[in-house]
Amino acid sequence: MTDPVFGPAPDLDADPELVQLLTPEGERVHHPGFDLEFSAEQVRGFYRDMTLVRRLDIEATALQRHGELGLWVQSLGQEAAQIGAGRALLPQDYVFPTYREHGVAWCRDIDPVQLLSMYRGVDHGGWDPAEHNFNLYTVVIGAQTLHATGYAMGVQRDGAVGTGDPTRDTAVVAHFGDGASSQGDVSEAFVFAASYNAPVVFFCQNNQWAISEPIERQSRIPLYRRSQGFGFPGVRVDGNDVLATYSVMQAALRHAREGQGPILVEAFTYRMGAHTTTDDPTRYRHAEEVEQWRLKDPITRVEAHLRREGLADEAFFEEVAAEADELGERMRRECKALPDPQPRGIFDLVHAEQTEELVAQQASYDAHVASFEEVH
Repeated sequence: MTDPVFGPAPDLDADPELVQLLTPEGERVHHPGFDLEFSAEQVRGFYRDMTLVRRLDIEATALQRHGELGLWVQSLGQEAAQIGAGRALLPQDYVFPTYREHGVAWCRDIDPVQLLSMYRGVDHGGWDPAEHNFNLYTVVIGAQTLHATGYAMGVQRDGAVGTGDPTRDTAVVAHFGDGASSQGDVSEAFVFAASYNAPVVFFCQNNQWAISEPIERQSRIPLYRRSQGFGFPGVRVDGNDVLATYSVMQAALRHAREGQGPILVEAFTYRMGAHTTTDDPTRYRHAEEVEQWRLKDPITRVEAHLRREGLADEAFFEEVAAEADELGERMRRECKALPDPQPRGIFDLVHAEQTEELVAQQASYDAHVASFEEVH
């Protein structure tokens, strides 16, 4: 696709600086800077993760269309970027997501139904961030990059960086998209992270579209090169290649944990679905573009690799498909059973310890509700 102002969009296949370990046809290739050996079990695990996360996404979209969710933010086509990044984490690493990191949430053992509860409007995100080292979804575009940088500075001051202890040294990950890269919050986060050498990995999923604006209208240079202006390294990885994403993220996280400061990873991927379920992408992009990217589908390429190398038999694929069906059925059943929130609970969600003013307000509310019970 060519933009009349900025010219042609970048060509994924022709980018010499792109890190890729698995071609769209499923052929294993090697990269001099980021190469790992993967066991058959690991590759099968990546396939299972991506397949289940895609089913999660499909079911959630269907639930929204049936009126069970107020909104859903699709991740179709971005499974490799998210699973690769999520599986590279160590338990002590901390993640600050956007509102689309369903695959990373999966890797952090967040129950998919808890993702649905937020989009159903019955809570603000039903998981405990401290339990999973995975923050609540952030809807304000780009704000989580500042949160991540501040948290990383705190980790640094707690002495949990560069100690050489693999169970203690911690990296922080800030997820954001190409659209958020145009937000001032992201640039400010880059400034602070560089200034304080904070152990944060900025992970940008460049899915080519900031809602209806193509990436070539946002940046004249590849996004990963922006970090150079702030004084820290950047790397571009094929975001539809789960092996390459895992390898690059493993190296980036190690870079941060060792105290070498921030790093930017641009996962060059594509949003095959809509921005959200309120969006109609047919109004601003061509069907031919979507079809070209379907040939680079992250799940299809791993399946092709497993089959051509004889790393999985038909029984394995059938088992994963059956597990996906079970997940979909459970999501439908449990989503509809989610209880409505109790208004009284809002008083428990303001401060860790209630103030006298809140106690008085809660008592006033309780009395108000009780007055209706007396009438009936």
